[in-house]
Amino acid sequence: MTLQILGIPQSTYTRAACLAAEEKGIAYELVPAPPHSEGILAVHPLGKVPGLRHGDVELFESSAVSRYIDNAFDGPALYPADAAGNAATEQWISVVNSHMDRTLIRQYLFAYLFPEGEGGAPDQAAIDGMLPNVEKELGILDKALADTGYLVGGQMTMADLNLAPVLHYLTNTPEAGKIIAQSAGLSKFLENMRARPSFAATEPPAQAA
Repeated sequence: MTLQILGIPQSTYTRAACLAAEEKGIAYELVPAPPHSEGILAVHPLGKVPGLRHGDVELFESSAVSRYIDNAFDGPALYPADAAGNAATEQWISVVNSHMDRTLIRQYLFAYLFPEGEGGAPDQAAIDGMLPNVEKELGILDKALADTGYLVGGQMTMADLNLAPVLHYLTNTPEAGKIIAQSAGLSKFLENMRARPSFAATEPPAQAA
């Protein structure tokens, strides 16, 4: 039975799940299912992506999906075995998904993807108002990555796979892109992640939505 990941490739959460499957070296199928579509509502009661099907198993929420992929299949471990490393991995996934996604993606990036300024241009005043929080959160990540190039210890974990799609999108924006380029930890991390075969294999279409 083939593992199915339900979602859209443009979603950072869906891509993180696909990255997990790629890193584990398992066969999977990305089943197109936009947020709130009938396909994803069949798995996630709130219509969020991604979802997962594997035989009789159905799961929703990206953290649960990645946990299942790591635990159900052989391959490199995506969560450290030791208690502290395992918890730290979940810590960074949680802070990115629960807090930083709102600032960096839903507010800042979406201001460029779905512009609400005059004449369909981005609202620069609104973007400028977001920048202190954008700078603060990227600074937190840069500091965390500075020592080893990974969020947890000296090895790649699911926390890194969860973060990489977010930073990848932000490099296409003027302000956050400049911050990342000038931040040693962030830029080196993203360079290393982009060099992985899993990252190339999960590259979303150019017209991200």
